[in-house]
Parts: sequence; C-alpha cells; structure tokens
Amino acid sequence: MKRKITLFFLQIITFTTFAQNGFVIDNHADKITIPFKLINNLIFVPIKVNGVELNFLLDSGVDDTVLFSLEDKKEVNFFNIEKIRLRGLGAEDAIEGLKSTNNTLEVNGLKSTNHLLYVILDQEFNLSSHIGIPVNGIIGYQFFRNNLVEINYLKKRIIVLKSNEVNRKKFERKFKAIPITIEKSKPYIHSNTVIDSVEVSAKLLIDIGNSDAFWIFQNPKIKVPKKNFEDYLGKGFSGDIEGRRAKVARFSIGDFTFKNPIIAFPDSSSIRNVKMVPDRIGSVGGEILKRFTLVFDYAGKKIYLKKNRDFSHPFTYNKSGITLQHNGLQWVQETVRLETVPLMGESLDAKGEKISNDFKYKFQLKPIFEIANIRKNSTAERSGLKTGDIIVSINKNKAYKYSLQQINTLLKSEEDIWITLEIERDSQVLKFNFQLTDEL
Repeated sequence: MKRKITLFFLQIITFTTFAQNGFVIDNHADKITIPFKLINNLIFVPIKVNGVELNFLLDSGVDDTVLFSLEDKKEVNFFNIEKIRLRGLGAEDAIEGLKSTNNTLEVNGLKSTNHLLYVILDQEFNLSSHIGIPVNGIIGYQFFRNNLVEINYLKKRIIVLKSNEVNRKKFERKFKAIPITIEKSKPYIHSNTVIDSVEVSAKLLIDIGNSDAFWIFQNPKIKVPKKNFEDYLGKGFSGDIEGRRAKVARFSIGDFTFKNPIIAFPDSSSIRNVKMVPDRIGSVGGEILKRFTLVFDYAGKKIYLKKNRDFSHPFTYNKSGITLQHNGLQWVQETVRLETVPLMGESLDAKGEKISNDFKYKFQLKPIFEIANIRKNSTAERSGLKTGDIIVSINKNKAYKYSLQQINTLLKSEEDIWITLEIERDSQVLKFNFQLTDEL
C-alpha cells in the first residue's frame, strides 16, 4: 500500500543563472539540531519560507528547492516571480510552474537568504495524500552545500555543524569516510554489485529522497535478473515511474556489503527526461541509508558512515501489490465513557461500579484510504481488489485507526500472513482475503 514518492529530479526548461548563498549557521551557535519525521524511509523537516512554516522533503537528489500543495498556505509571499516549465522523472509532458528569487528560508538558527524557489502550480502533484502528512516542498543542494550535515535515522534528528577541520576530525574517529563527487550540485558515490553472477562497477547518486534501497538503470552490461516482477516505482514531476523489482546477490559501498538487497529497475520511458552525469548507472536510497548514521560533507567531498542497529535488517517490499493514498477525511463518532462519582442510592454492580448509561459522543476527523494503484498479477489483484476501492477495515479493525505508515509496515511483513480487507465499491461493502507472499 505504499505510494512511494521515490525520486524528484528536476530539469528547468526556462532557467536563469542565479547566485544563492545556501544555509548558514547563526554566528552564536556551534551546531543546529533539527528534529524530523521519518516516513517510508523519507525525511521531512519544517522550514519557514518568508516567515511561514512549511513541511519539506529533504532530498539530496535535487539541486533546486521546489514548492507545491500550498492551497492551505495562501499567506506565503513570493518575490520576483516569472513563469517557467518543469520536467523530470516520469513519461508525461513538462508542467507549468513559477520561479521566485530573493526568498528567506530558516529553521532553528539555520538561515538561507537570496534563496531561489520553484513553485509547481498543478495541484494534482500532491505528496501529502501519498505520505500521510502535509508536504509542501522539496529541498536539496542548498541545505547541504555549506555545512556538515549529520543525519541520525534512529534518533530522527539532523545536526548541522560548521564545515571545518575540527568538526571533521570528530567524525573521522568514529565513522568510515568514503570519497564522493559533487556533480551538478548532487553527491555521487562509487560502489560494486553482483547481478546474475556478473560484477558491475556502479556510480550512484546518493539520494535520501528515494525510499528504495537501490535504483539501477539497464544498459547492455546490466540486465534485470530473471526472477523479477513489474511494479509501480513512484511518481516524478513528469508522471508515474514504472519498472521492475528483483533481488541481487550483494551490493557494496566502501567496506559495507549488503546481502540480497531488493533493486528497482526503472524502465527507459520513465527516465528519458533525465540528463545523466557521465557513468552514472543508478541511485542509492533511504532503505540503505537508514541503516547508518551518516554525515554529508560537500566541501570535503566525503560522506561519513557509521552502522546503526538496523544495518542487518532483512530487505522487504510491499508484498500485497496495492498502493494506498489518502482520499479526504471523514467524521467518525466515538463513544467516551463519563467518569462520575457514585451518589447515594445509585445502583452498583457486583464490583461496586455504578450501573449507568452515562456517556458522550466525540467526533473526530479520520483519514479515508483509497487504493491508488495495484500491481498486475499481485496477490491483491488476484483476490479481486481494484483501483479506486475505499478501505473500510483491515483484519477486522477500522481502517481509520491506522496511519498510512502503519499500513505500509503491515504489508511489508516478513511473514506470509493473511490480510482481510473490507472495501467500499459502488456503495457496496465487499470482503477480500489474500496472503502476503514473497515473489522474489
């Protein structure tokens, strides 16, 4: 049920050179700490834009800052606006947008002035319904360029330190330093993989905005393993991204080796609008990076890695084949028992508790979950589920009692468990059963 918004790679068709300063730490601070939310291996941070707090996906795989889903943030002011066209991953056409300069972004003593923003006008491009929380934008290179940025996935916090040798030495003592290159404002790392018994040298984009472990682009030397399945990989600026998933024997980054990781292979039509840097064959994403505490050092052209307790966790994927999204909200009536003190003469039960019908109703807004995509020949499709079905209950529990993240975790279970869904279709409530089975 995971609607993976995995990679956002922009190419600006109408583009004017504009010098930006990047984020700078307040002079009175040695370091800045920023808490974040981790959902589907993706990092979300609150950042004020011209004084208004917005929620951003932090993404090392993009160079520009992009805003969208601002319908509930009408008070945001932008400066020096001009129309442009945006194009990126996906098979569809470019979309209309705006470019705005001289903006101010800040969070917890970290500040960027003279900031360039791109604004997507198409409200259909909306991450919030697929992630489960409000998401208003994506930020990349300008966040990383000036400082040392430590990301602690377990503690869900970012620590930003000034880029100097004193701070670098702190990380060199406890972390493994791996060289990277910065090309077109993005970080790249060299690694090795074995695909169908063939060892391949891999130059990969380090992309914390990609929720998968690895993406690999096919070429004459790299073929999809024979055991694979077709899958929806995510959504880019130019449409849906389709491809295949498969396991490979191992994948190495520096001294770190991962056994049997699950690799996504995007099809050629989904990446046709992306201008690759020389020798790049793919990306390494959040499913790998979350297994470390990592530090980006753009100025020193290094990444520092230290394994955390999740390093050896097995690689999993959505076995059901269905992708969920929020489809609005519903009012839910819940019964709340009133806490009262028994009065003289009131009836009590055998335990001395008051026999009463005292209660009140509480109404709360709860999410509605809809099947947005279903994988061909998946166990869910074979059970009869369809795109557009509204989820009423999951294993006899009301669907609104779950968060999108909790549902995703359930459907990535390592066990071959059975799932029972009640769904609403054409005003009828139907029941479906299917088993989570490993296709790889």
